[in-house]
Amino acid sequence: MKTREDLESFLIRMDADYEELDTGMWLVRTGNGGYPIVVHHSDPLVLLRMKVMDLPEGEGNLDLYRTLLELNVTDVVHGAYGLEDNELILSDTLELETLDFQELQASVESIQLAASGHMDRIRSMAGVEED
Repeated sequence: MKTREDLESFLIRMDADYEELDTGMWLVRTGNGGYPIVVHHSDPLVLLRMKVMDLPEGEGNLDLYRTLLELNVTDVVHGAYGLEDNELILSDTLELETLDFQELQASVESIQLAASGHMDRIRSMAGVEED
């Protein structure tokens, strides 16, 4: 089973900028930009979460939600889009028992790729202007 120290060594190998927010919880930024990802060692799992955006107020987001579900099936290799507290989140959960460096790296890269590749479409469907 991978320890907190193992996860931190993986982050170092990924050449990521990170800060430990709490014991076993890091805010991670990789060299290829994008939104930061929270990596949380929560035995027996490691949780990865990226806030993509705040969801617009009101109803009428059926097309957006349908698109997110379709993207979960067709384009998101690791993890899935989800909603929490009026925020759109990309998340993934990995087992610490079998976790290795390549699996963690693939999950982080998949989340970043999905967010960057889908952002324009998601923002447009949500009626959100570019920052």
